[in-house]
Amino acid sequence: MQKKYIRIYHDLVEQMNHQQLPTNTLLPSENELAETYQTSRETIRKALHLLAQHGYIQKVRGKGSVVIDRNRLDFPVSGIVSFKELAKKLNLAANTTVIQLEKGHHAPSIQQTMHTKEPIWKVVRVRNIDEENVILDKDYFIESIIPMPSRATCAQSIYEYIEHGLGLSISFAQKEITVEEPTEEDKKWLDMKHHTNIVVIKSLVYLDDARLFQYTESRHRPDKFKFVDFARRLH
Repeated sequence: MQKKYIRIYHDLVEQMNHQQLPTNTLLPSENELAETYQTSRETIRKALHLLAQHGYIQKVRGKGSVVIDRNRLDFPVSGIVSFKELAKKLNLAANTTVIQLEKGHHAPSIQQTMHTKEPIWKVVRVRNIDEENVILDKDYFIESIIPMPSRATCAQSIYEYIEHGLGLSISFAQKEITVEEPTEEDKKWLDMKHHTNIVVIKSLVYLDDARLFQYTESRHRPDKFKFVDFARRLH
């Protein structure tokens, strides 16, 4: 016989699937659920833990458990793809706003990360999907390799400019993924809603001649994407 917390889990999932508990709504409190299902709070906690593990709810400090959107977009971790290419592939209603374009950026920490003392230019862009700001991209380019384009080009596709405008070939990237607390900048530019974490993908991107030309920090609201990869066992 199924344990009671698993039956409660399946019942709540069914309610979510049939929009009886819609996305972005708060679940009843543990006490209310315990009363509804005539069980202990410990049993309810186990059911809620299972819902959180499977991506149905997110616990928000001081509020309770919020039903989250499970229709997330696949974001390819191992690939090198521009936002424009991703939006086209997934048929998204998406656009980009350039909020900063700065030439001659000399932040020592960025130069150290990129192993260069050469001038760097910086662009900060907000990515909007379905009328919500969900990604904040901060990109740094070595100016001698990638001359700074216009703001209009940055709003379209820098990779298109690099490959078709400059005739260079982008080859590979090293990536690091972390989950962090949102900064004041994240809160300013992204529609954070109740979310208390940001998924950050940091990448060092290289040309086919192995020259490092870009460092990027892509900051994602966590509910909109699944970060997917393909792995093969080595023999």
